[in-house]
Amino acid sequence: MTRYLGVKDLQRMVGEIGVQTMIADIAGFIREDFLRWQSYQKSARTANHSPEGVIELMPASDDSLFAFKYVNGHPRNPLRQLPTVMAFGVLAEVATGYPLLLSELTITTALRTAATSVLAARLFARADSRCMALIGNGAQSEFQAIAFMDALGIREIRAYDVDREATDKLIANLAPHIRTGRLQVMPMDSVRDAVAGADIVTTLTADKSRATILSADMIVPGMHLNAVGGDCPGKTELDPRILQQATVVVEFEPQTRIEGELQQMPADFRVLELWKVLQGLESGRSHAREITVFDSVGFALEDLSALRYLHQRASSMHIGRPLEIVPRLHDPKDLFGCAVGTAPSLVTAQ
Repeated sequence: MTRYLGVKDLQRMVGEIGVQTMIADIAGFIREDFLRWQSYQKSARTANHSPEGVIELMPASDDSLFAFKYVNGHPRNPLRQLPTVMAFGVLAEVATGYPLLLSELTITTALRTAATSVLAARLFARADSRCMALIGNGAQSEFQAIAFMDALGIREIRAYDVDREATDKLIANLAPHIRTGRLQVMPMDSVRDAVAGADIVTTLTADKSRATILSADMIVPGMHLNAVGGDCPGKTELDPRILQQATVVVEFEPQTRIEGELQQMPADFRVLELWKVLQGLESGRSHAREITVFDSVGFALEDLSALRYLHQRASSMHIGRPLEIVPRLHDPKDLFGCAVGTAPSLVTAQ
């Protein structure tokens, strides 16, 4: 049968494995799949936009596994006690189409987004980076902070959000790392104050608008910008003049041209694709004063990697439960008998 992982299952997995280890593990799976980039069928996501937000489907596959994610982005959802981003996903066999896994991906999307961020930052941020500005302290902020602390040695977070309660929440959730001295989190009064002195700037704002969260005069040589919030048409965070003076890396260029900060730039504006850098076909950071931007919009292959990881770990840890979402019959042609309850089902589980 199909294995089902719900929210409580992910909570158990996070509790037993730990956020830091899961982010590192998922980053490893993403790296493996990006190194096999040419083996995958890829496409930009299918999106249905409304004034309130967007609902998207994100598919990817190779010759053995197919995956898709259902995900939304509704900035006003917190007013309804709902997350801005909600997601679930399916991992299936290509040979039969049989669904192997149905899983929550709301928590997992935050884990895989942080994993992809540090995968890019290892290639493009300065190795001596120790201070990160975190602009937007909502649902994904702790994951990014922990990922950069663990993988890149970030020791100081300069945090800013228009909602001070969000920053207070961030500090409370990071308290275990603050108490041990591994991390210092400083609430700031403005974006400009947060960015001043930072080696890395991560933007995680939620509003679906053409915003200028970072202006060009805030950026200094050597900075790495992890631009996560601009992830759909009509939604940006960076002054386009920043991109003009930076080396820009993306996940899947055709998608980022539509959804990312690149939607502000001409069609011939040159970018690097992350998979090419990982495969050694392009170079990462070339010198200490280079300004680099990871224009991160989220790509379906990252979700396939995350689902592949969840399936392996859930199987080995015996987490989740079997879910009969596809009928399995002695006579697969007798669907009517299954519908009315006269056809016997197979009892063997997959």
